Amino acid sequence: VSWLFSPARSEITSLDSGNIDDILNNADVALVNFYADWCRFSQMLHPIFEEASNVIKEEYPDKNQVVFARVDCDQHSDIAQRYRISKYPTLKLFRNGMMMKREYRGQRSVTAIADYIRQQKSNPIREVQDLEEISSLDRSRRNIIGYFEQKDSDNYRTFERVANILHDDCVFLSAFGAISKAERFSGDNVIYKPPGESAPDMVYLGSLTNFDLIYAWTQDKCVPLVREITFENGEELTEEGLPFLILFHMKDDLESLEKFQQEVARQLIGEKGTINFLHADCDKFRHPLLHIQKTPADCPVIAIDSFRHMYVFSDFSDLSIPGKLKQFVLDLHSGKLHREFHHGPDPTDVAPGQPIQDLASSPPESSFQKLAPSEHRYTLLREKDEL
Repeated sequence: VSWLFSPARSEITSLDSGNIDDILNNADVALVNFYADWCRFSQMLHPIFEEASNVIKEEYPDKNQVVFARVDCDQHSDIAQRYRISKYPTLKLFRNGMMMKREYRGQRSVTAIADYIRQQKSNPIREVQDLEEISSLDRSRRNIIGYFEQKDSDNYRTFERVANILHDDCVFLSAFGAISKAERFSGDNVIYKPPGESAPDMVYLGSLTNFDLIYAWTQDKCVPLVREITFENGEELTEEGLPFLILFHMKDDLESLEKFQQEVARQLIGEKGTINFLHADCDKFRHPLLHIQKTPADCPVIAIDSFRHMYVFSDFSDLSIPGKLKQFVLDLHSGKLHREFHHGPDPTDVAPGQPIQDLASSPPESSFQKLAPSEHRYTLLREKDEL
């Protein structure tokens, strides 16, 4: 299969280590095609991607509104590694230089890609016309509400930028002028309404023009510390590139989940960003339990999936021992869990006179691909069949 680019019509920007940061940082929205020339599916996507770019360029002529770009991952393996690209082609969305968690997995057609970009350019914030609307919000969702004197302000522009990035995780609303006045007793104001009818509001107390501060605060509210892993979001969580600390529990066992959440918050808040804290339904995820020689009858069970192996926490009842869960995670980072998986307990951990156990018969290697039964696994071919 051969393909040609048409210089006269193409709006695709080729990215390299010299220009990638400048181009992505200045783009409101950028869709980047990470490809390899030898890949047949990459070759098939090129003309589709180019035509979608031409369609969107007519609707958003400002060069910084929407950027279609590409990265040759063979020529720029450093960029591919930076963004954890492991399959081709991969379409990633960026906003103001920040890569979104969810890659594009829609149909590989001009219409579908163009519609996806239009959706990304739509306003992620619903404007409230009457404060009575706030009292009827869906309290099963996480709601972020901004009260501003005027829309044309630095405060609102920062809020809008945050909403563009996190709108998949929270519902964003805004109110302006006289409508919002009752909530602006000390100036423009942003609050978080957590799930639950009786859950108290939380107020953002930092600078509304400091993007880093308000983004960090909003992300903390919109993205739970302990998230549920499902067949639908498993690949997205894997793409974040962090190992998993997983509580396997029965769906109606909320007591174990609450205890796990409390201990993660107490012991591991400092490890956020180095490992993902997750919980999973034992019944649905029987397959990974088999890899650690467990069944739903053994739940609740805590394990780490490093994507190379799965390691089992000593016993759920040990969760309340101060520092026990944290040490489990630290042993992952230090390499101790991996070392002991292959060679048995470190000599310093063996009681006097106790032989070092040979773990040659330990469970097989694990990765997220083994977390789901085969009929639920994400496969490269299944996605590419859409081409």
